Amino acid sequence: MAEIKGRPDPIRVTPAAARRIGELVRKDGRPGLKFRVAVEGGGCSGFRYKFALDDSAFPDDVVVRAGEVEVAVDGMSLLYVLGAELDFVDDLSGAYFKVSNPNASSSCGCGSSFSI
Repeated sequence: MAEIKGRPDPIRVTPAAARRIGELVRKDGRPGLKFRVAVEGGGCSGFRYKFALDDSAFPDDVVVRAGEVEVAVDGMSLLYVLGAELDFVDDLSGAYFKVSNPNASSSCGCGSSFSI
């Protein structure tokens, strides 16, 4: 598990996302939980984001600390989300995590899948 020090975070976590992740971690109560961001094949645009609370640590994980929470991204997914911003949105259309990804050439209407 790598933490990159002295460099910009590979994925930026907004204060709203950090707050919501903190709420989810506290509610779950398991020690050592991280918020995992992954990219998998599928979705209407080719790739989709997957979010989960996870207490696993893998050798190729990159971990970003945002306040008191940790966001983990595996090495393969990092290739697709490098430089992206993870936000939490709570508006009239619902409450959800949103990824603003500079690597995506297009995304679907719901924002949960993208293409490169």
